[in-house]
Amino acid sequence: MSAALDAAAELVAGADSVLVCAGAGMGVDSGLPDFRGDEGFWRAYPPYERLGLSFVELADPVHFGSDPELAWGFYGHRLHLYRTTVPHAGFDILRKWGARAFTSNVDGQFQKAGFTDVAEVHGSIHHLQCLLPCRSAIWDADVDIEIDPETMRATGDLPECPNCGALARPNILMFGDYTWVPDRSQRELDALATWRRAQLGKRLVVIEIGAGNAIPTVRRHAELASAATGALIRVNPREPEIRHGRGIALPMGAVEALSEIDARL
Repeated sequence: MSAALDAAAELVAGADSVLVCAGAGMGVDSGLPDFRGDEGFWRAYPPYERLGLSFVELADPVHFGSDPELAWGFYGHRLHLYRTTVPHAGFDILRKWGARAFTSNVDGQFQKAGFTDVAEVHGSIHHLQCLLPCRSAIWDADVDIEIDPETMRATGDLPECPNCGALARPNILMFGDYTWVPDRSQRELDALATWRRAQLGKRLVVIEIGAGNAIPTVRRHAELASAATGALIRVNPREPEIRHGRGIALPMGAVEALSEIDARL
């Protein structure tokens, strides 16, 4: 492990630029719940175990139309959780290294930690859109959802579209989602693609953190971004193996790995 950390520090020290590709595991060290599998999800949200509802079933846009109180109970609780969560020290280390961010997380933790250029491939819980949608408008989630903690159902007024008055929903790409408005995320992804083209011929180091194989969006992006140089550092306590191409595997959590690398720098 020490040799792997030394090699990772050598990569970062010689980098012209750094791209961090972060999955759900990035937030665990900030105290955010691990939704890995039904058991992990139900540990975080016991009421849903009593109801027999999984994360995949709840993270579905259908509920906003069929049972909006159930849908907004889940997403309203998460919105409050992400607003009150303090990003862990690893974010500061990455920002000190000048890293650019790509993430599947919708929690806004990178922005809260001071990052200005973040590509959120699955959208953001801090933005809303019309459920229909009546148009492609996206606006800030300036709402507070009242929730019954026993049932995890919203009890107060629910946000509405300012244009047509229909129910509003988070601007997040959910499972089986055909009405997500991707415009905001696409602008961020286009900006990242432009930045990546500017790194051609330079020493780009990719640090992948907390991204598994179950939903491989982040893992694939990290592997593609590092394909030319093999300068990939994979931080994952459960699935650190690098089966395709070259790279450095660190079976550790985000804070531990980043702190160890930074200490060597």
